[in-house]
Amino acid sequence: MAKKSTSISVFFPCYNDAKTIGGLVKDAFDTLAKIAKDHEVIVVNDGSRDESGEVLLKLAKKHKKLKVVTHKKNRGYGGALKSGFANASKDLVFYTDGDGQYDVNEMPILLSLMTPDVSFINGIKMRRGDVPHRIFFGNMHRFINRWLFWLPIYDVDCDFRLIRRDIIKKIKLQSNSGSICIELAKKAERAGAVFRQVSVHHYDRKYGQSQFFRPSKIIKTYLDIGALWLKLMIFDNSSR
Repeated sequence: MAKKSTSISVFFPCYNDAKTIGGLVKDAFDTLAKIAKDHEVIVVNDGSRDESGEVLLKLAKKHKKLKVVTHKKNRGYGGALKSGFANASKDLVFYTDGDGQYDVNEMPILLSLMTPDVSFINGIKMRRGDVPHRIFFGNMHRFINRWLFWLPIYDVDCDFRLIRRDIIKKIKLQSNSGSICIELAKKAERAGAVFRQVSVHHYDRKYGQSQFFRPSKIIKTYLDIGALWLKLMIFDNSSR
């Protein structure tokens, strides 16, 4: 069990996650009460068009340590993560997606690995809780980008991360699409981050559909990845 002196921010990017975000917030506060004396929970409502706003309004009345950041227009996954990092104020920052495919109760596993010499804990999905074609393309995406960018982590597509805020403050994230995960890992490495990885569960999606697996989103993300590769690996291989 982690020491209660831990200072940690937890945030969730939320886009049309009205049916799952309430449970995630509850689990986050329940878990943080056991492991962290100083904590906060942040939800970035990234222009949701469902009832997420109403759900978050009720949650904010119930939880004093809940901060809701609202984007009037959808900024994309990267835009939501940048807002989450910008609003986090504690020593450690944990985030995972608002769709409920990861278990927030596994956060202490990551925290137990955050020894003084480590600054970035990344999850590895034990099995991917998705339909077969998504598993295939997800594995291909992970493999290609790991070697294109010489990434320090195995599963860049696993959005279950715990990072020291000191590392986040050293880097400037620019991506607004899913390419931000690659940018985050690579720039953190160049900023001196020491990584550890651990297996976590990934569950089937109970509600809604992925916002990534749409032709326009996929094209936008891979155009961004191409531009990111040129910037980080060709033109400025020391960029933060």
